[in-house]
Amino acid sequence: MTATDLWRPMTPSDLPAVQAAGEIVHPLYPESPAVAAERLMLYPAGCLVAERDGQLLGYAVSHPALLGRPPALDSLLGRLPVRPDCLYLHDIALLPAARGLGLGAALVALLLRLAKAEGLPLLALTAVNNSAGYWQRQGFTPHQPDAVLAAKLASYGEDALYLVRAVD
Repeated sequence: MTATDLWRPMTPSDLPAVQAAGEIVHPLYPESPAVAAERLMLYPAGCLVAERDGQLLGYAVSHPALLGRPPALDSLLGRLPVRPDCLYLHDIALLPAARGLGLGAALVALLLRLAKAEGLPLLALTAVNNSAGYWQRQGFTPHQPDAVLAAKLASYGEDALYLVRAVD
């Protein structure tokens, strides 16, 4: 079984475990349970969980978005943009049991395929918790923020960095 095989579509019954994992992995970035529930409702194709032997290893929440305009932390979208130009990885949380399994790289490959199928030329994310180096090793590069993006990034902390990767 490959790391890609450990990812599957998220279902509403996964949401309590997703919330619990987020609280463990991202204690400094709390989000209401309504955030993941809304993303799942708006764009189920971009919401995934990783599990092995029935145990949750982590989750990922992504959705079509506008480049340089990520949602503020703990905010609802209301709707997806009419003309998105990127697939935004809103959240990924991998529990300690997932370390070393290659789930991050497998997720990037899955999201690249999804973005390509949707006709979106870029993946984007906001790196936090000193994770920018990891994402840069996955092919992401810094995107120069304008004033609007800089203000949103400030809500994520000093080390937040908006990164993009072209969909090949």
